[in-house]
Amino acid sequence: MDEVFEALDKLKIKYKVFNHQAVYTVEEADNLNLEIDGNTNKSLFLRNSKGNNHYLVLMNGKKKMDIVKLQNLLNETRLSFASPERLLKYLKLTPGSVSPFGLINDVNHEVNVVVDTQLLNYKTLAFHPNINTQTLSLEIEDFKKYLESTGNKISYLEL
Repeated sequence: MDEVFEALDKLKIKYKVFNHQAVYTVEEADNLNLEIDGNTNKSLFLRNSKGNNHYLVLMNGKKKMDIVKLQNLLNETRLSFASPERLLKYLKLTPGSVSPFGLINDVNHEVNVVVDTQLLNYKTLAFHPNINTQTLSLEIEDFKKYLESTGNKISYLEL
């Protein structure tokens, strides 16, 4: 978690941190009724059927994932949620704390990032900083700056 703040500080990115009880879903986060700056989003960690491609999908928390559409957009074999073991191996995260900030742990840049273009319409976005007892908000331009700094392949797709 401290690595996230250090990485953002190094990039001179401003952010706000909101502390709360542990949450595992967007619905649970919404039920906290916190006044968090920014759109609450979901982060999904997926793999293809061969297990040789991994994707971190970032999208609006209220939106449902159309996995078949995503497979077609990526020209990919069947996608499914990756196991907790894969999540730990590639992003050093556990279920409930999946976040784009886990990319700082992907030193080999093995995870492909897919950002729903809808997120680009928001001024501020909110994600867990690799722990589900905090939410971090930052402006969209700073978020894009962070993503680009990771060195991972990023695709902006209309999901």
